[in-house]
Amino acid sequence: MTPIYLDYHATTPTDPRVAARVQAAMTAEFGNASSVDHEVGDRAATAIKTARQPIATLLHCRPRDILFTAGATESLNLAIQGKVNHLASQGKIARVACTTVEHDAVLATGRALAQQGRIELTEIPVNNRAQLDLGEIETLCAAGLDLLCVMAANNEVGTVYPVREIAAIANRHGVAYLCDAAQAVGKIPLDFDGWGVALLACSAHKLYGPQGVGALIVRRDQQLAPLFYGGGQQQGLRPGTLNLPGIVGLGEACRWRLAEMAQDEARIAQQRDRLQTLLQARIPGLQVNGDRDHCLAGNLHISIPDIPNSAVTARLRHPLAISTGSACASGVEMPSHVLRAMHLPDATIEGALRLGLGKFTTDAEIDRAADLLAAAVSQIRAVLQSA
Repeated sequence: MTPIYLDYHATTPTDPRVAARVQAAMTAEFGNASSVDHEVGDRAATAIKTARQPIATLLHCRPRDILFTAGATESLNLAIQGKVNHLASQGKIARVACTTVEHDAVLATGRALAQQGRIELTEIPVNNRAQLDLGEIETLCAAGLDLLCVMAANNEVGTVYPVREIAAIANRHGVAYLCDAAQAVGKIPLDFDGWGVALLACSAHKLYGPQGVGALIVRRDQQLAPLFYGGGQQQGLRPGTLNLPGIVGLGEACRWRLAEMAQDEARIAQQRDRLQTLLQARIPGLQVNGDRDHCLAGNLHISIPDIPNSAVTARLRHPLAISTGSACASGVEMPSHVLRAMHLPDATIEGALRLGLGKFTTDAEIDRAADLLAAAVSQIRAVLQSA
C-alpha cells in the first residue's frame, strides 16, 4: 500500500505538469545554454531565459537577479560565504546575525565561520512559539551588522516571519538582509524588490518542482565573492554548465504556483485545521506547537508528551509518511535545535511530530491519517501502561 504522504516540508511530489516539461528538456529540447555556435545551444539559452520570467514574477524581482544553484543550501552558503569573503577581501571581519531557529544551512555555516574567526556571529533568540522580537532586531541592526539572516517560514513548526518589516528594519540601518524562503516560496506572497530584501534563497522541490535545483536572488547592490571558479557562467558567481532540465522545472513550478497558490493554500489550511481538530478530539494530551496565528497553511506540528516520537513513526512508517523534524537531520540522534531554541520541555520535544500537507493531499487521506495516528497512540499507551 502506498503510504499517505504528510511530509511536504521535506520535499513535495513533482507536479506531473512540471515533470513533463523537465522530461522534454532532458530529451527533445536538450542543449548547453553556453553553446553559442549552433541553434541547439540557442534553444537552451532561450529556455533558461523563459524560465526566469515566472520565477521573477512570483518573487517580484528582476530576471537578471536570479542565480541558479543546486538548491537552497547552496544558495545560502553562496550568500553568506560570498558576503563574508567579499568583506574579507577588503580587510573586514563580517558582523552577522541569525535566529536560533534557522535551517542548519545558515546556522552551521555561521557557526563554522565564527569558529574560524572569520565573522562575529550573534544568534537571535525566539520565544516558545518561535516568534521573534522585532525590537531586538532593530537594536542589533542599529549597533552595526553586515548581514542579517532571518527565514521567511520555519521548516519545522511552520511559524511565518514578517519579512517585509524585517527588511524595512535592515534597510533603515544599511544592513543586508538574507531571507531563507525555501519553505515559503509558492505558499505565501513574497515581494523581493518591493520589500527591499537583499538576498533570497529557494529550492524547486519545496514547491512541486524537481529536486537538485534552486535559486539565489541577489539585489543589484550586493557584492559577493564566488565559492567556485570555472567557465564564468552566471556573472562568475556560480560557474558551471546550467542545469537546463532543473531550471526549466523550477520555472514551470513557479508558473503553476502563480496560477494556483491562493486557491491551493486556502484548501490546504482547511485540511490542516480539520486534521488538528480530529487529532485533538481523539488523542488526549496532544499539544500543538508554533505560532498558529502566523503559520504555513500545510504545517501541523504536534507533541504527545508521554510517547516518544520514534515509537509513533516506527509503528506507522509503512502506512503514513510523517517526520520527527527536519529531513536534513535524518539519522542524527539529537533533539531538534528549533524546539530547543523555543525552550520547550524535554517531554514535548521527545514527543514531537511534524505533519506536512500539500497540494495533492486529499480529504480521505486526512481522515485516514487521523485514524492511523490515534490508533497508534492508543496502542503504544496500552503497551507502556502494561510494562
